[in-house]
Amino acid sequence: MATEQNVLDRLQSLGVRWTLNEHEAVFTVEESARLHAEIAGFHTKNLFLKDAGGQYWIVTAPHDASVDLKALPAVIGSKKVSFGKAEDMERLLGVSPGAVTPLAAINEGDGTVCVVLDERLAGDEVVNVHPLRNTATLGLSGTDLVLFLTDVGHPPQVVALPART
Repeated sequence: MATEQNVLDRLQSLGVRWTLNEHEAVFTVEESARLHAEIAGFHTKNLFLKDAGGQYWIVTAPHDASVDLKALPAVIGSKKVSFGKAEDMERLLGVSPGAVTPLAAINEGDGTVCVVLDERLAGDEVVNVHPLRNTATLGLSGTDLVLFLTDVGHPPQVVALPART
């Protein structure tokens, strides 16, 4: 499994500029809200999902988005989705609950996990994600996040995520 340093080295090799902010562990979007004033940029939430066909997904959305999981399969071309198990997350991505991040795609090499990125994030100047741990936040541009994911073999689907009403 790749380490945080492997991720940072890969970003550097791609010419990606990033910032890293250390903080106390955060496990939920609610816990991370206090960091929003301290760390500039678009804050995210990341969902680890599994569909009825056995495909896993990392869905990255703005922190305040309410993703409609019933409508999501039609948008991303999957079957019915539900939350993935922690042991599958750790086995496939090398991260634990609370530290899900699209950057963890670096650890999955056989196409078992697809990455979905909300279109509002893809072009943003600063997108904040975890660097494989939930005690720091890594900020990079949405364009550079797409570049990284493509480079590690997981070009993301960039979509308008359906909102729960």
